[in-house]
Formats: sequence, structure tokens, C-alpha cells
Amino acid sequence: MRVRHPGQPDWGIGEVQSAIGQRVTVTFEHAGKVLINTAVVTLEVEEN
Repeated sequence: MRVRHPGQPDWGIGEVQSAIGQRVTVTFEHAGKVLINTAVVTLEVEEN
């Protein structure tokens, strides 16, 4: 799934690598691999 972080638009589009509970690992174009707690941040799903 491709997503964006609403608070970090400069990170670009990210691809979800794994999701365990509320912890989601995303690899972003310009920020690399980031662990995100979805209880704190709601990622925006990127449409094709």
C-alpha cells in the first residue's frame, strides 16, 4: 500500500513494509524507513 504522512509532505510517497498492531513500517522516497504509530498519525492512502 502506498501512503503519505500528512505532517511530513517532503517525505514523499511511502510504501508500507509491515504492520503490527498500531506500528507501521513505511519506506518513504525521501526519508527512508520510518516506524509510525498510527495511534498518533493517520497516514493518507495514496490513490494510483
